[in-house]
Amino acid sequence: MRRREFIGLVGSAAALPVLARAQQSMPAVGFVSGASPFAPYVAAFREGLSNGGYIEGRNVAVEYRWAENQYDRLPALLADLIQRRVAVLVATTPPAVLAAKAATTTIPIVFQLGSHPAELDLLGRDNITGVAQLDAAILPTQLQLLRQLVPTTDVFALLVNPNSRGLTERTTRTMQSAAEALRLKLHILNASSEPDLGAVFERIVALRVGGLVIGSDPFFAGHLEALAALTVRHAVPAIFATREFVLAGGLMSYGANVIDAYRQIGAIAARVLNGEKPRDIPVQLGTKIELFINRKSVSVLGLKIPKALNLHPDELIE
Repeated sequence: MRRREFIGLVGSAAALPVLARAQQSMPAVGFVSGASPFAPYVAAFREGLSNGGYIEGRNVAVEYRWAENQYDRLPALLADLIQRRVAVLVATTPPAVLAAKAATTTIPIVFQLGSHPAELDLLGRDNITGVAQLDAAILPTQLQLLRQLVPTTDVFALLVNPNSRGLTERTTRTMQSAAEALRLKLHILNASSEPDLGAVFERIVALRVGGLVIGSDPFFAGHLEALAALTVRHAVPAIFATREFVLAGGLMSYGANVIDAYRQIGAIAARVLNGEKPRDIPVQLGTKIELFINRKSVSVLGLKIPKALNLHPDELIE
């Protein structure tokens, strides 16, 4: 389903009088994200809700709000959800989680993050729980894995979103240290809009970058098909955190299972709807890390998979 079609479906569904009447007799979940709609994540969230006994439209209503990477919209989106008296707020991406924390201390909040919750001061709060994958901890390994596939170059680049200040600063600091340890040159490149992406790859070619690490940012997660296509078009070996990048044609991914994380927050939201208090539900820290490689992209880029690396992939995607 195309992104605009998905947004249209969500928007039109929210406007239906039938749903408005149904919300008077069933609990509502407010789902807010700093990113754009991504159908696989929403499907996984719904699956988690269903596993917990709640089926959207049957015995629970879900109000979706997407900031589309315009983080200044988040306070207003949350104020609207709070006014609608949602029973629980589900917040994904750091900007949305921080905005939710600032908006209420009474409504239960279930978060999904790619960083440790202590960094956002989320632990020990009575109304907050959720799931976190420690993306920053895997960044040095991403660079190491990419170097194994392109051992003939020592020039790499890191793509970050300057609008995600805290995440970008942490990612940049971690990757610069990793590059120094490996004696590699690392260029820091910025993109925060679709037009930026084409310009970034022109710069990558001009800098003769041999490998690209794409930062784990919600903006990039929402543009994986475009990023994968650009890496193939410009013959740039690249790595991202999630399997979806490889499925879109990107070379390699190494990171936590984000689909599973969305399934987990759906299940936690169901537990809250059943009466459990967030303070009694431990924050779940993701520990399973997966490696995926696109065999076709390996061939197109003229690369070879080292024997040592062959022992580790969870899946070689054709």
